[in-house]
Amino acid sequence: MAVKLQPLADWIVAEQEEAMTKTASGLYLPEAAAEKPKVAKVIKVGPKVKGLKAGDRIVYKSYSTTDIQLEGTDYILVKEEDVLATVK
Repeated sequence: MAVKLQPLADWIVAEQEEAMTKTASGLYLPEAAAEKPKVAKVIKVGPKVKGLKAGDRIVYKSYSTTDIQLEGTDYILVKEEDVLATVK
């Protein structure tokens, strides 16, 4: 399904990765203890975004996003300047 959001200027639409529900040693984490990841998959980029494209995975400043839900899917909007790194 195509995303109906088109970011403007230097904004990025991304999907946040799921929080881990299990530790490396196999313990299950309660939902309240699971920290939101700060890694997301880029869905669309605005026309002024340089160096990122759809499909990239990014690390971003968690306090600088706007969370939205569209047609049952959660997305985040983040400015390019708040992207800290890409994940290879």
